[in-house]
Amino acid sequence: MYELVIIGGGPAGVSAGIYAARKKIKVILVADSFGGQSTVSGNIHNWIGTKVIPGWELAKNLEEHLRSQEGIEILEDKVSEISKKNGEFLLKTISGKEITAKTILVCAGGKHRHLNVPGEDKFIGKGVAFCATCDAPLFKGKDVAVIGSGNAGLEAVIDLSAYASKIYLLECDNEVKGDPATYDEVLKNSKTEVIFNAKIKEILGDNFVTGLKYEDKKSGEEKELAVSGVFVEIGMTPNSEIVRDLVNLNERREIIVDYSTGKTSFPGIWAAGDITDSHYKQNTIAAGDAARAVLDIYSHLREGK
Repeated sequence: MYELVIIGGGPAGVSAGIYAARKKIKVILVADSFGGQSTVSGNIHNWIGTKVIPGWELAKNLEEHLRSQEGIEILEDKVSEISKKNGEFLLKTISGKEITAKTILVCAGGKHRHLNVPGEDKFIGKGVAFCATCDAPLFKGKDVAVIGSGNAGLEAVIDLSAYASKIYLLECDNEVKGDPATYDEVLKNSKTEVIFNAKIKEILGDNFVTGLKYEDKKSGEEKELAVSGVFVEIGMTPNSEIVRDLVNLNERREIIVDYSTGKTSFPGIWAAGDITDSHYKQNTIAAGDAARAVLDIYSHLREGK
């Protein structure tokens, strides 16, 4: 019987594991990989205390820091099912293992939606990016494209405007999806050009991105843009399937939490990081939210609630 099971090996999960170990909670962390969305970032400039770090290196550092803690058990696996019986949680993994626990902290994160076009996977970290807040400084003085005009896409344009020479905002429909006020701010920047009815066909390049090909859905004509970066901002899919029948989710399938504690609607289950309905999806925020959740779990366990 564990006091706590942590699900996920990204910044939230690792932060939670370290805090739980230092609080001497009997804890097991279950993750099939480490680093979360950090692994798709070429270089990260906003991990506090480090000027710049490649995504793969941050993932390695997170794992090493976690494994250095005494008293934490790590299971490289994936949780496939959660149920509760007689006041205890039962978790099953894809490898067939079973875990019983008093509490659960879900830090399973999410995955960026992809365009699923030729060249996208090939150039991840080589011009294809999913986080303008993280990677905008890499494109100083370069022409870039942002795909998607929801709030994430509009905010990406704003982040990039301090660095890029030219920003193309491409939307597959004939209207912007994000907030009008944010769109107004985007339009004030002379660097930005908005292209509607653009269906992305291919991302072009050699060793790095050199351009993209899209179809004008009105005319049917195929066109190309010469860009050094393509920011894919078409949303995220939370990895919330394992708890969808237990906790309350919003319309985006994010777990709804009490921001002051990380508690979900189901007693005994907390959540932190990108899987929650927190508006800001950032490594540092995920790590902080997870630390706060563990401290609340520690109080919960010690008070015998």
